[in-house]
Amino acid sequence: MAILDLPRSSASENPTETTTTETAGHAIVRTLEEHGIRRAFVVPGESYLEVLDGLHESQIDTIVCRHEGGAAYMAEANGKLGELPGVAMVTRGPGAANALVGVHTAWQDSTPMILFIGLIPLDHRDREAFQEFDIRGWFEAGAKRVMVLDTAKRAAETVAEAVFAARSGRPGPVVVGLPEDVLREVVPVETHPIIPVATGGLVSDDGERLRAALQNSERPLFVTGGNDWTPEASAEFTAWLERNGIAAAAEWRTEGVVGFDSPSYVGPIGYGRPRPTYDLLEETDLLIFVGTLPGDVLTGGYIARQGWNRENFLVSMDTGMRGRSGAVSHQIVAKPAAFVRGLAELDLEPRPEWAAWTARMRGQQEEFAALPDAGTEGQARMNTLMATLVPQLDDDAIVTFGAGEHTNWAHRYFPTRAYPSMVSCGNGSMGYSVPAAVTSTLRYPGRQVVTVAGDGEFLMNGQELATLAQYGLAPLIVVMDNQEYSTIRTHQERHHPGRISGTQLRNPDFALMAQAFGGVGIRVTDDADVPAAVAQALQVTREEGRFALIHLIVDQREQAY
Repeated sequence: MAILDLPRSSASENPTETTTTETAGHAIVRTLEEHGIRRAFVVPGESYLEVLDGLHESQIDTIVCRHEGGAAYMAEANGKLGELPGVAMVTRGPGAANALVGVHTAWQDSTPMILFIGLIPLDHRDREAFQEFDIRGWFEAGAKRVMVLDTAKRAAETVAEAVFAARSGRPGPVVVGLPEDVLREVVPVETHPIIPVATGGLVSDDGERLRAALQNSERPLFVTGGNDWTPEASAEFTAWLERNGIAAAAEWRTEGVVGFDSPSYVGPIGYGRPRPTYDLLEETDLLIFVGTLPGDVLTGGYIARQGWNRENFLVSMDTGMRGRSGAVSHQIVAKPAAFVRGLAELDLEPRPEWAAWTARMRGQQEEFAALPDAGTEGQARMNTLMATLVPQLDDDAIVTFGAGEHTNWAHRYFPTRAYPSMVSCGNGSMGYSVPAAVTSTLRYPGRQVVTVAGDGEFLMNGQELATLAQYGLAPLIVVMDNQEYSTIRTHQERHHPGRISGTQLRNPDFALMAQAFGGVGIRVTDDADVPAAVAQALQVTREEGRFALIHLIVDQREQAY
């Protein structure tokens, strides 16, 4: 693999001469490039200046963010949208603390991600130096690996190991500490080969057991999840389901593996699930989980229902099956794409019972996802906004959101037709929506990106509107403003009815905020004004190349379901 001619500490003045040495900081950047990394989300710090200098003339896009939490979320979202890990870079102490939220998100969502953290010099350790912290103590409980570059000559090796660890087995976050004095050391230029990642597969015994289970089943149900899929695997899997008349549901916040319009797609399963998905789990006689496991969200808090006690197959690269609940009939060790390739070769005889049950479940999903009536008077409503917006979306539109009851409108109505088309976080992390919009618009510049945010969730990383403006990104952002942390209010009313405490908000004018950051803000209070607001926002994002934000002020009582 070619060595890029980056500025290095001992480089010759002759620009055509190949250098033989470089600093460890430059070696990190070069190795990231050689491993296919094309983007890094950073909040700069003096602790890793040598890496920032290496990025100066590299082919890696350096996206400068406004908060380490936002940068970490962006990197995590980037890991969701591809096969390589997303990369974030932050400084020591406070910077590392702020970025921890993204590591937790990547851990629970099984997302490949690498967080590089600048550290104090080696001889300052254990003396309570400025911004000193225990990187292993902070991160080892929630990362696949924590690595510290104590030896400069191992810089390239460390990066290669980090990329491999983030991708292999069950994907997840890797944290790499970079002492600032080690980064400045000069080392020989050495290229470390990419470490291949095993993908597993559907071996003959697995295939025979699965074929027999399917043929003996009348109501088989596949449940897709995780973010270790590819567009090709998604399309091949959907085609196989449709040929055989078999149903597939989506894990909470991972919709789009099987398209919204597919006759085999029967809905999402997760918190706040509608009645039809309860029917799915009660009636199925065979469950096959692909890319995910039956954890607490899918099982309603580890509560076993009738369906969970029947035969099930778990398709996962994690041989420890961390996070699963209930009995397991058979595990297939495979990444989704490898499993789907084997699945396509199974010799099946479709049963009429499959198609009949799938059609009935699909009918319930279609009824549930049918757009609501648009209002014409009174307080602005999310129902009217979705009824107006969805018919005008591009076929491959992407939706991003964080956590809160406002996400129910996206789950129910947003047409996830092309994988990937939903970018969210399964750990219920607020503040994810706008950073995910940054990443999605960077990753897919030709696709329409819509963000659905709540008023509480939006302000946790709303400052990343500045990042959208700085890089000329143009998503449509909807902020549903109901002046409260509504998910917690719902729980509060259930456990302490009539005793509202600590959940009410007084909000700024988010439309003015959007304008201050360089976008277009539209404040809507009346339902009759929603169509015009949507039309204006779409015109801005499509024709002016700027982000648009609709500040929709709704009644606290409005619910998606």
